[in-house]
Amino acid sequence: MSESLAVVKVGGSLFGWPDLGPRLRAWLARPDAPWSDVLLVPGGGPTADVVRDLDRTHRLGERRAHWLALRALAFNAHFLADLLPLTGVIGHWEPLNADAPDSVYPIKRASILDPCLFAARDARARPDAAPPPCWAVTSDSIAARAAVVYGAGHLILLKSVTVPDGTDWEEAAERGWVDAWFARTIRPALPRLRVRAVNLREWRP
Repeated sequence: MSESLAVVKVGGSLFGWPDLGPRLRAWLARPDAPWSDVLLVPGGGPTADVVRDLDRTHRLGERRAHWLALRALAFNAHFLADLLPLTGVIGHWEPLNADAPDSVYPIKRASILDPCLFAARDARARPDAAPPPCWAVTSDSIAARAAVVYGAGHLILLKSVTVPDGTDWEEAAERGWVDAWFARTIRPALPRLRVRAVNLREWRP
């Protein structure tokens, strides 16, 4: 359990936005954030769409397409690392030394999760609890699952759409704001886990 951890999903819809790098760095550097560690989870965006096209053309099946899409997310993790050069890509999160000086861990001690490595480890360790390999499970649920597994205190979805505070997550799924598996993924951690969405395109420092 790490109440000081925030799992932050960076939506793939933001990847084609020229302001993503500076806006994301500004959001992460906010002095008022109530967490000390950040685990970033990349969205799918255009790289995952390539897998969707391949699945439609070649009928790969949901299981194989799911794992190919997770490999696309691994690519996106390294893309985010290029935008945030003081971070690193990891396959498993562990609490950092709380006594270390802040300068050792820039940007609120941020790391970027490789969703493919994480999901493979989760499926081996907790096969009955890990989300199933299907298109209903996207990076939303992968980020939610990471928040549950690591006992995070916060789950933030950075998106290109505004999700009103207090919106029921089942309703959010019906509106296409999160994936169909998201609500059930976060359920075991509620109400301890604080979940919200932020429209990063509209957010201002």
